[in-house]
Amino acid sequence: MKKELSKKIKEFIEDQEWIFAKTYADTWPHEYIVQENVDNELFLDLANHIDVYGYDDFFYDTKQKYFKYDGLTYWHMGDIINRCTEENTYAYKKLHNILPDKK
Repeated sequence: MKKELSKKIKEFIEDQEWIFAKTYADTWPHEYIVQENVDNELFLDLANHIDVYGYDDFFYDTKQKYFKYDGLTYWHMGDIINRCTEENTYAYKKLHNILPDKK
């Protein structure tokens, strides 16, 4: 079941200065925020929402929880929340046979 994000989480997402992950620009373009640089409570609310209402999928052999919102796919790892466009998800690239070389 996909639950709608609360208004305060939507505002939190919109208000953040998402950082472009330069290291992965050529292979896995995405943006991220770091917990210590944002409102801790809202960061945890978004991470929890992903965990509770997201769906399971993979990044290569790693099972991950993802959540789609407003045309972007979100996931978190520890103290980082990431997001990318659908075309830059592992599932999309695998389906379209355009996975980058795994290093």
